[in-house]
Amino acid sequence: MVITGGTRGIGAGIARAFLRAGSRVLVCGRTPPADPAALAAAGGRTAVFCQADVREADQATRLIRTAADLFGNVDVVISNAGGSPEVAAATASPRFHQKIIELNLLAPLHVAQGANAVMQAQDDGGSIIMIGSVSGSRPSPGTAAYGAAKAGLQHLVTSLAIEWAPKVRLNTVVPGFVATGAAAGHYGTEDGMTAVARTVPMQRLGTPDDVAAACLFLASPQAAYISGSSLLVHGGGEPPAFLAVARGSLYPPRK
Repeated sequence: MVITGGTRGIGAGIARAFLRAGSRVLVCGRTPPADPAALAAAGGRTAVFCQADVREADQATRLIRTAADLFGNVDVVISNAGGSPEVAAATASPRFHQKIIELNLLAPLHVAQGANAVMQAQDDGGSIIMIGSVSGSRPSPGTAAYGAAKAGLQHLVTSLAIEWAPKVRLNTVVPGFVATGAAAGHYGTEDGMTAVARTVPMQRLGTPDDVAAACLFLASPQAAYISGSSLLVHGGGEPPAFLAVARGSLYPPRK
C-alpha cells in the first residue's frame, strides 16, 4: 500500500496502523522523515520511504510504479499529503493559492490516476482513500483555498467512484480537529487546544489513530460495497455557535 505525506502526523499514524495490521507500506514525502522511528510499528516492521513531490504528475506516477515493483501489487492508496498555513485570502498571492490547490486537489488526482492504472489490471482491483477535512464542508476563514480544494476533493471522489467501478473503490475520510504537531500551530497554546477540544461533542480532539481506524475499515473487505462515500471522523461535529450565545453553553444541560 501507499500513503502520501506519510512521514509525520496523521500520515505516520496511518502507516503504523497498517503496519500493525500486516500490510507492506510505502510512504512518501518531499523530504526524508526527521525521525525514522516514526515509521516503525511494534514488532520491528517499518515502512519504506520514497522521496516524491506528488504535485508533479510524473513523480506521482513514479511513486505508484515503485510500490508495484516493490510489493508486486498496489491494493490500497491513501492520499494524505495536504494542508495550508493560515493566510488571509485578500492578501495571499496568486502563486500561494495555486500551490494550495495543487497540493490538496490536483496531487490526489495525479496519485489516483497512477493507482487506477495499476489497480484496473489487478484481479482484486483496489481501494483509494482520500483524506479530506471538515474545512471542505463549512466556511474556512484564513484557509479559504484549502477549504475549497477539500470540497473539490469530495466531488472528485464521487465522480471517480463511478468512472472506475467496479474494480476500484474510492472514499473520503473527513477528519475534524486532530491533535498533531501541525495542529498546535493553528490552535496556539496548549490552553487553546484544550479550549477547542471543549467545543467537540466527544470533549476531546481526534488522534491520528482515530483517522487510521477509519482508513483500515474502508480498505478492508468489510467495506467492499462502500464507494463514493464520505466517512466523518470529527467527534460529533461542531455545535452551532448561537447555542453558546443563547444559553451560555454549547450543550443541553444534563439531567
